[in-house]
Amino acid sequence: MEQSINQIQDEIVEEFAFFSEWMEKYEHIIEFGKELPGLNESLKNEDNLVKGCQSRVWLHAEKIDQNLLFSADSDAIITKGLVGLMVRVLSNHTPQEIAECDLYFIDKIGLKDHLSPNRANGLASMIKKMKLFAIAYMAKTDKT
Repeated sequence: MEQSINQIQDEIVEEFAFFSEWMEKYEHIIEFGKELPGLNESLKNEDNLVKGCQSRVWLHAEKIDQNLLFSADSDAIITKGLVGLMVRVLSNHTPQEIAECDLYFIDKIGLKDHLSPNRANGLASMIKKMKLFAIAYMAKTDKT
């Protein structure tokens, strides 16, 4: 059975609890970036570019069965790790679950307090784009 968005968030909170130093947490975030499969070059286009990120971040969504699958890439390693975290949490859930979820793990792991304002804005932009993808797919489903 698939994990819920909250189960995945709880898992991430537990993982980050193992690290006492923020440098270790950053290294863990960088690992998410390294594990994220790159995005096909054809998907690195203007439509998939996340506006509001200092680094270049591409986010792609496709609906498979009832779920949205996200893929992403970035030219900056920490940003790639952040988008990798978001893909892990939100990918493979229904558009409604994604649109309505409360992403509490960001506060619980202390991410908001330890990101530069530019990175925090970028993370907010990633989340906004992922939720907008979900809302757009919900609207398409309503019309069919």
